[in-house]
Amino acid sequence: MNKFIKFKSILIIILIICIYINIRTTPILLRGIVEGFYGVPWNYEIRADLLRFCGEYNLNSYIYAPKDDPYHRNKWRESYPDDKIRELNNLAKIAKQNKVHFIFAVSPGLDLNYEGEKGEQDLQSMINKLDSMYKIGIKYFAIFFDDLDGIQSGKKQANFLNKLQNAINQKYVDANPLITVPTYYTRDSMIDEDGNVKAYTKEFSSLLNKNIIVLYTGDGVVCDGISDKSFQAAKNIYNRDLGIWWNYPVNDYYHINGRRNIKLALGPIEKLPKVKPNSIFYNPMEQPILSKISLGTGADYALSPRTYNPTASWNRVIEKQFGDLAPAMKIFASHSQHMEFAWAKCGPPDAPEFYKISHQTILDIKEDKIVDFTELYEKIEEMINAVTILLEKLPSKILNESQLMLEQFSRIANADLLAMLSLENSKLDPELKNIRQEIKNYENKARISELSAVLFIDEVIKFFEQ
Repeated sequence: MNKFIKFKSILIIILIICIYINIRTTPILLRGIVEGFYGVPWNYEIRADLLRFCGEYNLNSYIYAPKDDPYHRNKWRESYPDDKIRELNNLAKIAKQNKVHFIFAVSPGLDLNYEGEKGEQDLQSMINKLDSMYKIGIKYFAIFFDDLDGIQSGKKQANFLNKLQNAINQKYVDANPLITVPTYYTRDSMIDEDGNVKAYTKEFSSLLNKNIIVLYTGDGVVCDGISDKSFQAAKNIYNRDLGIWWNYPVNDYYHINGRRNIKLALGPIEKLPKVKPNSIFYNPMEQPILSKISLGTGADYALSPRTYNPTASWNRVIEKQFGDLAPAMKIFASHSQHMEFAWAKCGPPDAPEFYKISHQTILDIKEDKIVDFTELYEKIEEMINAVTILLEKLPSKILNESQLMLEQFSRIANADLLAMLSLENSKLDPELKNIRQEIKNYENKARISELSAVLFIDEVIKFFEQ
């Protein structure tokens, strides 16, 4: 009898361990890409390639929501032209072949009517729009109310979504829950200055069908991570589980004088909750191939949030994607990770090792310490060699996405060398200020390593001019 009890106890312990391991390593249910950036929409070939990428990296969802596709937003009531329907049909087939849910999204909020005869007409227009997609094999749908001006009604939006969900359930035996983004989709926009939940969010969250998936971006639109605590606070506000729309590596907000995408986000996905959301979708850059670095790491996070290691994933993904060019790409990418512009802040710091060494060098000189420039010189030499290799050997499609940034990186690396030699010789090289001006003149086209490699140049110039 004692042996039986002991054996039973061992089985229970093993079962508990198995359950614990399963909880830690179970993937997020819906995980993938949301093509939701502003700018030139991707073409068919790019989307097809990204669908295959999703299949390869175990991402099971792709939301079609290009902001500047007129039939997605401005002309949402209108049917797609026949050639576009054929494209979407083929994309749905490619998605199915790669075990990816192709999710068709519409953003009707600019001029949607919610009530009266016009409201019924618009509801029917939306049903017709989704029905045309269902007929070509698309069975997941999303309705987005983000990025709208003026006062919005949470009650009206929720009621519209509920009616649409009911219609979908009645029409299709294999209907899936809608996915939505409310107008106020950040935690900061859900609450007022006194910490009270705003009327819009109260109405939207309390009235919305509990099966509809709500996406959330964090404390801000582009923010420096989502902690378990802040994610739970947002879920408490909505009284439901939430999905995440993560705005990294998207770079459409990084612009000067109307020019977008002037910096590349090439770091790993990081600082997301270890407690699983019900879904996660990464918003990529307009540059699809280079987006795959971050998207690849995002796939690792989505497969196991609790065990995810951003640095290890980043190294592994770059090695897989770039092969022999991986060492050079790691150096370049490490200098183009952090996105901080106006109201946005996200991504790891640019080249933290370089910053630490270069900044410490200046501090040591200021304190009259004996300085060994070897390590700093090696870092700069690596930068110069990396950019030379990439400009010469990157495939043309990748070079097209990165050439402006690589050329800027080359200027910066060579200026860093002059800055270091100036410190070593205790005299400012006059050419350094000329190259720094060239870098500044080019910043409306390309930015990289502003708070690391560029900062070192500025610190050296300031050191000699004090």
